[in-house]
Amino acid sequence: MGIFNAINVSATGLTAQRLRMDVIAKNIANASTTRTENGLPYRRQVVIFEENCRNKAFSQFLSEESRRLFLKDGGVKVKGIVDDKSPFKRMYDPGHPDADEEGYVLMPNVDAVVEMVNMISAARAYEANVTALNAAKGMAQKALEIGRS
Repeated sequence: MGIFNAINVSATGLTAQRLRMDVIAKNIANASTTRTENGLPYRRQVVIFEENCRNKAFSQFLSEESRRLFLKDGGVKVKGIVDDKSPFKRMYDPGHPDADEEGYVLMPNVDAVVEMVNMISAARAYEANVTALNAAKGMAQKALEIGRS
């Protein structure tokens, strides 16, 4: 693995985790949104990651070490952002404008505690990628210093 490939892998991780944090922040911001454009409550979104690999059909036959040696791509990419299909929460609030005839309001399927745990996880993964990026940069600088002497 070349130095620039290591930097590229860390960069893909940074980009992916930043998007994950953005989606988590959107979920938290809409935790009380009872009506969207389609008339339903906000539905939680989840980021799906996949391996960033040039030839997936070929890579399934390789060991982990062979993948690192033979495949030039690496890191992670976002496969997509999908809606969480878990059911909406029902809350009794007969005075709410979106309450049904029984007085229940459909609330988003966002759990603030789960979102905060996911945010911490994404932040730690981001920090790990920054650390790996800085290590690769430090190795490149040391190699240049060795070449000068």
